[in-house]
Amino acid sequence: MPHWIKLCEAHEAPKPGGVMEAHANGVAICLANVEGHLSALDNVCPHRGGPLGEGWLEEDNVVCPWHSWAFNTTTGVTRPPERSKVAVFPVKVEGGDVLVELP
Repeated sequence: MPHWIKLCEAHEAPKPGGVMEAHANGVAICLANVEGHLSALDNVCPHRGGPLGEGWLEEDNVVCPWHSWAFNTTTGVTRPPERSKVAVFPVKVEGGDVLVELP
């Protein structure tokens, strides 16, 4: 059963255009802020295990800092020519906290 877990306090979340790493229940999360909208993705790039939360944003894609694979913050799908995907988790801000829904 999915449940909401605190990822960080809202003031700690990345500003628009930023990304960060966070952990919730032992799950590594990449938290991205695309024009004021927060997205939570699996933090581990399936290519070589790079930390997506140490990468950067290009439009609405998080770019892995190791080999530049880019993952859409809404779908988790890579930009071509790569063919891969990371998990995307629901995220919300409530009572000053950023919460992520984990399975």
